[in-house]
Amino acid sequence: MSGKRQSYEAGHRPKFMVVVDGTPECFRAVHFASRRAVRTAASMIMLAVVDPPDNFEWIGVGEAMIEEAREEAEKRLEDAAKEARAAAGLEPERVIRVGERAEAIIALINEDEDISFLVLAAGSSKDGPGPLVSTLAGKAASTFPIPIVIVPGSLSDEEIDALAG
Repeated sequence: MSGKRQSYEAGHRPKFMVVVDGTPECFRAVHFASRRAVRTAASMIMLAVVDPPDNFEWIGVGEAMIEEAREEAEKRLEDAAKEARAAAGLEPERVIRVGERAEAIIALINEDEDISFLVLAAGSSKDGPGPLVSTLAGKAASTFPIPIVIVPGSLSDEEIDALAG
C-alpha cells in the first residue's frame, strides 16, 4: 500500500467499495454499502473488472472483445447504480478496469486513499461463498489493506436495512 488511508483527513471522505460482477449477491453488497454510506456520510465507489482476452493474434479482435466486455460492464454498473439510488438515494462513482480481478481491486484501493471498506456479498448456494470472498477473505485477509465487510447473500432488503441503517 502506498501510505495511510486519508478517509477522515480534512478534505477527504470515506468510501465504501463494491465489486460489481453480475452475480445476484453483488446487489446485496450494493444495497448494504449504499445504505451504510449514506448513514455514515460516506460515499461509494463501484468497480467492474473486465477479463482481458486470451492471446489473440489478430489485430483488432482483442480490442473489439475488450470493448464489448466494457459495454457489458457499463450496463452492470448502471444496474447497480439504480440499486444504490433506490436503496439510499446515493449516486456512486463507477470504475471499469481490464485485468485480473484481485489485482484490479488492490490497485484501485492503492490509488484512492479514501476507500475505507471493501463490501462483498457471499453467495448462498451450496458451491460456497464465491471465489472473490474465498480469496480475499481467506488467505489474503491478513495482508489486505482495508477491512472487508461480507454481507450474507441470503439477506433481504429489509434485513440489510435493519443492519445498515
